Amino acid sequence: MQKLGIRTIGQLAESDEKLLESHFGKIGNVLWAFANGWDEDPVCKEGYEAPVKSIGNSTTTPRDLENDLDVWIIQIALAESVAARLRKHGFKCKTVEITVRDNRLYSFSRQIHLRQPTNITNEIVTAAFQLFKDNYKWEHPIRSLGIRAADLVLDDIPVQLDLFGNQEKKEKLEKLDRTVDEIRRRFGYFSIQRAAMYQDKVLSHLDAGTHTIHPHSYFHG
Repeated sequence: MQKLGIRTIGQLAESDEKLLESHFGKIGNVLWAFANGWDEDPVCKEGYEAPVKSIGNSTTTPRDLENDLDVWIIQIALAESVAARLRKHGFKCKTVEITVRDNRLYSFSRQIHLRQPTNITNEIVTAAFQLFKDNYKWEHPIRSLGIRAADLVLDDIPVQLDLFGNQEKKEKLEKLDRTVDEIRRRFGYFSIQRAAMYQDKVLSHLDAGTHTIHPHSYFHG
């Protein structure tokens, strides 16, 4: 936003909505509406909480990403944070979406529907990375990445077992994720890291602890 000359809420409110949309996608429309105090939804009763529609996280990377390993490191950090928030709120997702923006500000989004709902970090990042590999040809370095978990269901919903899946492995991965959640809750985000994060000192210092929770009231379809 600073590059667009936007440094205050007032400047954001007075900006061209189409310009924001071209740079930030759908969230640009949301930011513009928030800055102007516009919301067409009816007033809710006290204590009402809008149902969560999706949970996502995105970041402008500490440096431009130049290869698949760079992307893998950042997507791990994003997937960890999204999966942790899914588990905290008792959800699994049936869809994984990625957003990619290169250093010339060209951006796109892609999504994939999963065979089974999940809140397992490894499954989310694997889906995200495959989406990236299938849709990006490295014409330019990458400036920012995002991962969003959508089509949420409660994590205790009955699920048909996958004939070709390994249920025992899934249970071990989920147990491992919850152990990592507890360690980070007690000792901080950087108290435990995956080995891949140590392959680049700059990228590994990204703290992907912030999240965007999207309730139904802001995104109708």
